[in-house]
Amino acid sequence: MLLRLREVERAFGGVRAVDGASFEVAEGEIHGLIGPNGAGKTTIINLVSGLMRPTGGEIRLRGERIDGLPPDRIAARGVTRTFQNIRVFPEMTALENVIVGAHLARRAPYWKHLFFLPAAREEAMTTGARAVALLDRVRMRERAAERAANLSYGEQRRVEIARALASDPGVLLLDEPTAGMNPAEVASIAEVIREVARHGHSVLLVEHNVKLVMDVCHRITVLDFGKVIAEGTPAEVAKDPEVIAVYLGAER
Repeated sequence: MLLRLREVERAFGGVRAVDGASFEVAEGEIHGLIGPNGAGKTTIINLVSGLMRPTGGEIRLRGERIDGLPPDRIAARGVTRTFQNIRVFPEMTALENVIVGAHLARRAPYWKHLFFLPAAREEAMTTGARAVALLDRVRMRERAAERAANLSYGEQRRVEIARALASDPGVLLLDEPTAGMNPAEVASIAEVIREVARHGHSVLLVEHNVKLVMDVCHRITVLDFGKVIAEGTPAEVAKDPEVIAVYLGAER
């Protein structure tokens, strides 16, 4: 397993947003994290990415603990993310936005880039070529030179995913990537997620669109009030009585 959470907790005063959550994400797996509003899904994404620190439990990446590390060190170890609200640089092109995400993969020191020495020039060319390839992967190559401000909502989301992939992470955290999208845009993002996994990246997907989760995920973890109430394949989760109760309000 690439990513492991063990008895993870996060309390805000007397409220436990995450309450002893444990699950694992395998290499190359698309793992869904679903549950009703307030279940603790985004909090878990924030804990894994380092924006918050757990108040209990542990998070391991490739066997090494990452809980408690700052976000930049977690990203350098191979965990990148997108956010619920799109955060592109509007005045930069789609290509430039993706290149920004490659800074963690740079090897030439800053001073060589400052004077644009041969090692820096070579790295800049390699980075640019990889950024173009990533835009191609998310079906945005033809829009590479367009300012991000001129892109549609769905296109900006795809640029964000490409930027998150620019440092070649082991795990990509996607927080509500299809929020506010129409069905055509949702279908496009679904194919992008599958393509990400085909290239060997693991995906932890937080998403309210349950149909999308059922279509693209290999395994699903279901949260309710910060606790894991079910885990398994989409078929297993879909017929779990407790999951049905949570989503349909039936007697437990």
